Amino acid sequence: MKKILVPTDFSDHAYYALKVASQIARKNGGEIILLHMLELPHQAGDAIGSGHDLPEIMLFKNSAINKLENLMDDSNLEGLKVSEIIQFELAFDGILKVSEKNNIDLIVMGSHGASGFKEMFIGSNAEKVVRNSEVPVLIIKKDAGEFNVNKFVFAADFSEEIKKPFAKVVDFANKFGAELELAMINTPSSFKPTHIAEEIMKKFVANFNINNYTINIYNDVNVENGILNFANHINADLIGVSTHGRKGIAHFFNGSISEDLVNHSKRPVVTFKI
Repeated sequence: MKKILVPTDFSDHAYYALKVASQIARKNGGEIILLHMLELPHQAGDAIGSGHDLPEIMLFKNSAINKLENLMDDSNLEGLKVSEIIQFELAFDGILKVSEKNNIDLIVMGSHGASGFKEMFIGSNAEKVVRNSEVPVLIIKKDAGEFNVNKFVFAADFSEEIKKPFAKVVDFANKFGAELELAMINTPSSFKPTHIAEEIMKKFVANFNINNYTINIYNDVNVENGILNFANHINADLIGVSTHGRKGIAHFFNGSISEDLVNHSKRPVVTFKI
């Protein structure tokens, strides 16, 4: 987690994400890249492409520059290496392109939760980032002060395809000194006896060097409710899930569980691409 990308629309929730990102960077000797996307009308985009400096465009750009400069002076960033990027592009496309171009290790974004993402995170922008990002995406829901991860829930089916993202999960947990609360959610439509579920999980974790973990089988009506209820039950600090990109969540995560968790969870959620 040496290079952390923080998209900002200058909202309160984006600031909460920046505060968390600064703490992660400080603990890991990392740096932060602040990104603001200017989503302009199609005609303005044509003008940019043709090299015309329209007054309206320059007004938006100068305003963004001033806000970013003020943000760069924030006390939370004191002593950290911080750079800034302003880009004329759709938020979703721009975030992923900047992430890839700059070899980002972690994206930290702010979220309102079920009501959607304010301004630059309107509609499905953040959900698309979660679904398509090749690097972990951490979604912050509120201003929690110190970002301490003591109990980190990771829910999965612990199949073979989860092994690649799980390596990042273990690294994430170990760096925070967190207890990794591994959870398999049993539902009526996909039920496993406890002894079988435990055997699957034990064989899976034997391949990894995890500093501190527990194995948990939790029964609920569906996967999303099971993850949220289990996290509430143990008072988890963070929820982690794997995503399958455009193909959805294979096996255990059917449909859009990761996106639903991002919207509905009151706790921070971190996603890892399969």
